[in-house]
Amino acid sequence: MSVRPLVRSAFAIFCAAGLPLLSACSSDKDIDLATYVEQTEPADQLYNQGLANLEQGNLREAGKKFEAVDRQHPYSEQARKSMVMAAFAQYRQGNYTDAINAAKRYVNLYPSNPDAAYAQYIIGLSYYRQIRDVTQDQKEARRTIEAMDELVQRWPDSEYVEDAKTKMRFARDQLAGKEMQIGRYYLERREYIAAIKRFRIVVENYSNTRQVEEALSRLTEAYYAMGLTDEAQTAAAVLGNNYPDSQWYKDSYALLQTGGLQPRENTGSWLSKAGKLIGTS
Repeated sequence: MSVRPLVRSAFAIFCAAGLPLLSACSSDKDIDLATYVEQTEPADQLYNQGLANLEQGNLREAGKKFEAVDRQHPYSEQARKSMVMAAFAQYRQGNYTDAINAAKRYVNLYPSNPDAAYAQYIIGLSYYRQIRDVTQDQKEARRTIEAMDELVQRWPDSEYVEDAKTKMRFARDQLAGKEMQIGRYYLERREYIAAIKRFRIVVENYSNTRQVEEALSRLTEAYYAMGLTDEAQTAAAVLGNNYPDSQWYKDSYALLQTGGLQPRENTGSWLSKAGKLIGTS
């Protein structure tokens, strides 16, 4: 016999007797006691239902099934698998915080399991999907790098490593782009020391990003404006050595020529030392 009719009958008896139940006896429309009775289904059945819903695109329902496996059968093999799948379902729905929490729980509980790499990958992807444009805070870019780097370091043979590295490169470019945005802000206001500080961060810490060309050109501009021609010439020389066909180099070269100067590298400068690492970090 179904559980629901029995529950409803019991509910009616309690109400008729004037006995308190769940703080108040209301009509069947207000409180359905069947919702307080969780049906226990076999772990493999729940897990397969979750997979079926996932394949059909019913992400919300799939997530419920996977969470039910973990809740009803916490020590089963299906529960372990369901934890990862629940994280994936949350990620696909855009519930990134829930996805991160679920995936982190799996990594903490089963760090040596092969699926731990995938759980870590979900963490990285969840941060990656939240990266904002460079005009806004870049904490998600930093967390993407941290999560994906952990994947690369702990599971170097994982099939997700290559994409993790790609996501890290993008996130690093975002961080470099943020520094460039701030540097340009200061440069426009002729706050050259503050601008140089930002451009230097890009050259020294993000030398393998696409932002480094402009950073060297902006350094040439800032140093030249301050009258530090030796540093300006070195910045232009490093730019030309690494990106001889760059428009940024052409612009820097032209700027120096307005003062009768040409690119010339001072090997004792921080710029010369940093230039040797461009494209390698």
